[in-house]
Amino acid sequence: MLKGIRAALARHKNKAIILLAAVAVLDALLIAQIGALHSGHASLAISFLNVGQGDATLLVFPTGVKMLIDGGPLDGRVLTELAKILPPTDRYIDLVVMSHPQVDHFGGLIEVVKRYRVGAFLMSARVSEAAAFAELEKALAERGVRTVTLGMGDAITNGGTEASVLSPTTALLTSKETNDACVVMEVLSEGITSLFTGDIGGKAEAALLPLITRRIDILKVPHHGSKYSSGAAFLNAVHPALAVIEVGKNSYGHPAHETLARLASVGARVFRTDEGSVTVTPHGESLQIFQ
Repeated sequence: MLKGIRAALARHKNKAIILLAAVAVLDALLIAQIGALHSGHASLAISFLNVGQGDATLLVFPTGVKMLIDGGPLDGRVLTELAKILPPTDRYIDLVVMSHPQVDHFGGLIEVVKRYRVGAFLMSARVSEAAAFAELEKALAERGVRTVTLGMGDAITNGGTEASVLSPTTALLTSKETNDACVVMEVLSEGITSLFTGDIGGKAEAALLPLITRRIDILKVPHHGSKYSSGAAFLNAVHPALAVIEVGKNSYGHPAHETLARLASVGARVFRTDEGSVTVTPHGESLQIFQ
């Protein structure tokens, strides 16, 4: 087994049960507090944050529950972007999800954990030997944040919102390629289906194809628009109405011209966070997009 896999991988099944227990506690014990903090919030809002070359996405469910997927790089820019959305007195994030342990996704989470109270930290069993990852683990431990391991088949429900974990499978989790082990979430809320893909490539995309049962309204484009992701078969299956590329200044050629062409071929409307943060909310049977 690879060094980057938690020894607890064999106990993943039990951890899935812990997840359900954690969600039950969230619903039963914290919903009153959440409601008080967000009494004016009544609609889903998804904000793709401009954190440079990295991913950070804040979802606010209709109940007011907040879920942050990734936190961008180490510069802590995510805090600046969160402060534009959350009032200064709101220092609680219910769920923080790390898609995979690469620093352009988890780096900013170190400062998030230090600044905000976090209800639970969700991740796959894939870990990293990087010093920054050790710093993240230390911050979580010092603040007593519950850590829950996610895998395919796990789900989070809150009110009428359901977030289903479609990946990673055990096979992808043990892949030599860290990007294969990304947590992939499909979120269904208010009739809107969103897919959050981390940095998955062709192998993980192929594994997702049998699981895609509906058109995806909002796609977080995999791997910052890399030419090795967002393959034709995958895009034809998800057929997104809206595609958001989380990207910044980089030397990798992200987003690739090939990827942009494939997105255009399926009729996706494309937004990029290097042009500013993107917030999407339902509006009747359509989407409102702010940038």
